[in-house]
Amino acid sequence: MHDIPAGHVPAVVTYLEMSAPAITGDTPFPDGITATREVPTIADYRTLFRAVGAPWLWSSRLVLDAEELSAILARETTEVWVIRKGPDPIGLVELAFQGPQDCELAYFGIIKEATGQGLGGPMMALAQSRAFARDITRFYVHTCNWDDPRALGFYQKAGFVPYKIAVEVFSDPRCDGIHPETTAPHVPLIK
Repeated sequence: MHDIPAGHVPAVVTYLEMSAPAITGDTPFPDGITATREVPTIADYRTLFRAVGAPWLWSSRLVLDAEELSAILARETTEVWVIRKGPDPIGLVELAFQGPQDCELAYFGIIKEATGQGLGGPMMALAQSRAFARDITRFYVHTCNWDDPRALGFYQKAGFVPYKIAVEVFSDPRCDGIHPETTAPHVPLIK
């Protein structure tokens, strides 16, 4: 056993990868749902990032300097796909191309109210299609025990294979005021 300092949380991170798309063919979104590649404003991006990721304590893009985040989002090696129901953003697929060979599924998720509507499959098909369109040899993602409990199984069903497990200890974003203390009640808050 290893003590974790107060104000921090440990995450068991599973790293997964694939070398070819596992989802092929047309996987359409349900009626009224669209996916568009965008370079969102910092405010719009952070609002969507928070709406999708707060239940899972996502905080990395909320603490980045606006100029640095803007540069990341504007890169040719970054693809941000916003999933919308009508005009409302409800999901995020973000790809980060790491040189000519690798692509990371950097962020992937939908707001809690949109779960169970058949969006995961079409979102993953979009992610795999866009990643392998650049002729990469490896597509990878990581998930942790604080993410949606279905995430690891979903990634494996989508064709990703685990290759590494690590433990990450990071400052609890609820203690830092990034998220309210009531966020992610499934994660114990120890100050």
